[in-house]
Amino acid sequence: MSTIDYQEKIPNNVNLKEDRTLQRALERWQPSYLDWWQDMGPDGSTNFDVYLRTAVSVDPQGWAQFGHVKMPDYRWGIFLNPAEQDRKIHFGDHLGEAAWQDVPGEYRANLRRIIVTQGDTEPASVEQQRHLGLTAPSQYDLRNLFQVNVEEGRHLWAMVYLLHKYFGKDGREEGEALLERRSGQTDNPRILEAFNEETPDWLSFFMFTYFTDRDGKFQLCALAESSFDPLARTTKFMLTEEAHHMFVGESGISRVIQRTCQAMNELKTDDPAKLRAAGVIDLPTIQRYLNFHFSVTIDLFGADESSNAATFYTTGLKGRFEEGKRTDDHQLRNDSYRVLELRDGQLREKEVPMLNALNEVLRDDYITDSKSGVERWNKVIEKAGIPFRLNVPHKAFHRNIGALKGVKVNPQGQVISDNEWNARNHEWLPSESDRAFVASLMGRVVEPGKFANWIAPPVMGINRQPVNFEYVRFN
Repeated sequence: MSTIDYQEKIPNNVNLKEDRTLQRALERWQPSYLDWWQDMGPDGSTNFDVYLRTAVSVDPQGWAQFGHVKMPDYRWGIFLNPAEQDRKIHFGDHLGEAAWQDVPGEYRANLRRIIVTQGDTEPASVEQQRHLGLTAPSQYDLRNLFQVNVEEGRHLWAMVYLLHKYFGKDGREEGEALLERRSGQTDNPRILEAFNEETPDWLSFFMFTYFTDRDGKFQLCALAESSFDPLARTTKFMLTEEAHHMFVGESGISRVIQRTCQAMNELKTDDPAKLRAAGVIDLPTIQRYLNFHFSVTIDLFGADESSNAATFYTTGLKGRFEEGKRTDDHQLRNDSYRVLELRDGQLREKEVPMLNALNEVLRDDYITDSKSGVERWNKVIEKAGIPFRLNVPHKAFHRNIGALKGVKVNPQGQVISDNEWNARNHEWLPSESDRAFVASLMGRVVEPGKFANWIAPPVMGINRQPVNFEYVRFN
């Protein structure tokens, strides 16, 4: 007999109560998940009552219910967007056929790989952020961190559901492995390198949620086009929560910039040393953090030319961002795309088959989207009357994957010598002293309505609550 009331403990719309095989699989997996959360979830937070949003259904009234809850008691649910009747495959070799409700045998390995790779990013980010609660700049920010954490946990549940439901013993083993890998661990690290980087401070956290969670948005949008209907429906619902993560990042950086600009105008200086002495983060340091997180994130899209990307598209496993809005033939056999290469000491464009350049297509869509938020940050600086602009670096800057791996390029896109890179990279990427300074500002502020000196308060609170609401109750 089941030991878990599935509708109460695990809100879902996948008929979990009637699926005895899946029940048994999840009964075995859930204790391991809770052990992982205890070991690797937010440090020291077990007994806090946190004002969290919980999804209990996919309709507008049910997907965002708010209330104080202890995070180990959070109801991690399993939700798929409602099925689209008679949905057809709309790209690749199977264009026009009925969408798959089960995994085609010939695509089983590739689909499992895609789901596992996406699933692995979810617990990884929780692990990367697990100590940040100890240095939160406010209760408001602490609550936002915890909301991101529990939703990354729910996204892990979403991927594990697919593995358990559709991949049998292999899927169950992959589900266990998702709880065994650890971010940054030498012998069993997370799959993607960006998820093995440390997130040691709140400036890094805001950059991560702006840039790296935005990669999550684009990957999920591409998977939401999948011919495998359960994956498409799962990722579409995940996107409703991913939007909050990017909001945390964009608004967080905006508030850091606002506070810095305020100090610049009060002190009538743009001298980084004087601003640091005043306890705020100077704009050039923010630019260096931006450069780092942007460049690490665009590596997540993979190599510029990829036969795997072509295979995933032609077989219908993974589409492009907003595939349905594009006006080509959705098969791309005769299309080409420009990618960069190093030729004669310079960056040059070359034409390659578009199917092989789909990683680059998605990366370029991501870059366009990222720039729009950076421009909103620049409007904060402009409004303060300060002649400084933040910029997204050139996409060849600080790359560690594909044809541009290891090529020394400055943020403006000019190829430079190893000697110049070694002499100047501290101007473009956070130095040890930068990170030490930012770390020195990190001190926990827990009184409702109070904020650390280096960040401005938000314009409004969560769910129409006041900014000084008790978002976290420390028990």
